Amino acid sequence: MPPTAAPDRAAMPPAAAPDRAAMPPAAAPERAAITFRWDLDKTYLRTQFESLRQMVKIPFEAGSDKVHLPGVPQLIRGLRRCAKDRAERPYVFFLSASPPQIGNAIRQKLELDGVEYDGIMFKDQLRHLVRGRWRSLREHLGYKLGELLDSRRAGPAARREVLFGDDWESDPLIYSMYADILAGRLTADATDGLLRVLEVERGAIARVVRAVDALAQHSEVVLRIYINLERRTPPGRFHGFGSRLVPAFNYLQTGASLHQLGLLDDTALRAIASALVADAGYNGDRLRNSLDDLVRRGHLRPSSRTRVIRVLQRAGLSGPAPHEAMVRARLAAAFERLQARWSRSVGPVDAPAIDYEKIVREWADRGADASSPSAS
Repeated sequence: MPPTAAPDRAAMPPAAAPDRAAMPPAAAPERAAITFRWDLDKTYLRTQFESLRQMVKIPFEAGSDKVHLPGVPQLIRGLRRCAKDRAERPYVFFLSASPPQIGNAIRQKLELDGVEYDGIMFKDQLRHLVRGRWRSLREHLGYKLGELLDSRRAGPAARREVLFGDDWESDPLIYSMYADILAGRLTADATDGLLRVLEVERGAIARVVRAVDALAQHSEVVLRIYINLERRTPPGRFHGFGSRLVPAFNYLQTGASLHQLGLLDDTALRAIASALVADAGYNGDRLRNSLDDLVRRGHLRPSSRTRVIRVLQRAGLSGPAPHEAMVRARLAAAFERLQARWSRSVGPVDAPAIDYEKIVREWADRGADASSPSAS
């Protein structure tokens, strides 16, 4: 299935960022629209690049060689369909730090999966290599944040956005900063200071700061940030990002949270759960335990868990626990404790008071090769 709108494009190198005066007018907010922004590797695709041998193989893979994570095509298709049912225009964008040379294989894979999209952004690693920008080859934080802001400015400027990433690099920090920049909680000066502490390349910092400075208006745009725990990072590490950020061990957890928000329907939930059963060996107990885990961590209301279990039960995929009443009581108590803790330390889900200075200091202390910033 071909893309629905914008063509792929290679990322603009940091040094080529436009001056503020040369920036075109920002796209007008599109109220009846919602944007879903996705990372590719480790979020949509089960990409293996932990060794040199694995990295060398990637450019030679065809679309049919690439493997998606269980349930993710069903989730994206469901999000698009449900948005249209709500008379909302859905946009799906992919952002990758991989080079554009793998673009054909990615497009083939998305077509095989029946996933419609509106644009894919790649990092032009070859240009960095030719110009001897060795740091730029591995520096993704400034690149991704700059691409997100430029994409938002160029449009569509949807009224609502949902972001999807993973725990392999710095998606939790990048996405949280992006959300708070759009909301006006992170100024250009504050963003500049944080990126300098992180030792982001100067050209990338300048590009980001210009984009922040040029924002004409601010609003609470980002509803949720979903982080796929591909490295099985302990979820408690992300507590400091607030409950807007949802660490998920599988896409049923992500889907259940989106169902609670009204962005996904019962049909999509059944499709995601069925994919986990067929492709990842889940059974009814594992599906239910996934939901219970999300409640205990404060991201799914007990009443929402009950509704999802009923959906799965009608599909013959899962059912209530043997001692359901006792389980519900314990989960409700755990949920209330987590909500109270977040309220005291970080604030409400839609406007978290994130201590970026603390998070960035810890990130910098751990080094650029650390997987995810600690935000406990």
